[in-house]
Amino acid sequence: MLPPAPLDTPEPPPAPGLGAESPAPAEPAALAEPVPEAPNARRPLLVALATTILVTALSYLAPKDHAGTAVGLAFLAVTWWLVLRGDEHVIRAHGLSLGGLLEPLPLDRRRLLRDAATASLWVLLLAAIIFPPFWFGFKLFWRVKMPFVFRGFESPWNEISGHFLAVALPEEAFFRGYLQTRLDAAWTPRWRVFGAELGPSLIVSSAIFAIGHFLTVPSVDRLAVFFPSLVFGWLRARTGGVGAGVVFHALCNIFSATLQRGYGFSR
Repeated sequence: MLPPAPLDTPEPPPAPGLGAESPAPAEPAALAEPVPEAPNARRPLLVALATTILVTALSYLAPKDHAGTAVGLAFLAVTWWLVLRGDEHVIRAHGLSLGGLLEPLPLDRRRLLRDAATASLWVLLLAAIIFPPFWFGFKLFWRVKMPFVFRGFESPWNEISGHFLAVALPEEAFFRGYLQTRLDAAWTPRWRVFGAELGPSLIVSSAIFAIGHFLTVPSVDRLAVFFPSLVFGWLRARTGGVGAGVVFHALCNIFSATLQRGYGFSR
């Protein structure tokens, strides 16, 4: 008989440092990616507060003949810092492209003309709907008895360009371009009004718009700009940009000034 075969016994592991491979260190658990902070209304509201304080101070401290321009430049500067210095995606998201004029890209003439034509149609439509009853309400509110006499502007170019470039554009860029957009991100629009998705941002931004007008010229009548601001905000939501709002805002100011001159309230 053959002797029994020896049992296989496991070899002892080699001592460290004698050619054995050290076990690979355990990989650290994958770090969870930071969750982006949900949009909230605190920052845009604080920006609106600070900007309102700034433009109110400028309206009193700047020379009277240049106060309006100083206020307009302040609104544009804040909007540039918050939005316009970004890329085209940021600018478009805030409705501030103006047909590509304010984007850091080569200008597309077809897009510019198309957007300008669309904005013009919206402006003409709203003017036809709103201006006649506004004229009627103006006469009732101020109890006008005298007939309307058209009186042109003393310096038409300065007056008209001022309404567009120093008033309508800066205010629409900040209140509808920046503020309404950021508040919409925090407070999801929940109402559909004539094809526009609207939310609390429309009410809040219009209230801040009216309060700012009151602070610069402390007259209760100035709070009435709350109502046209609702239309400007609706235009922003309906068209996706501020272009139509800028033009309609300027025309509202020009029309109101024309009525005041025509009925002898101002020269």
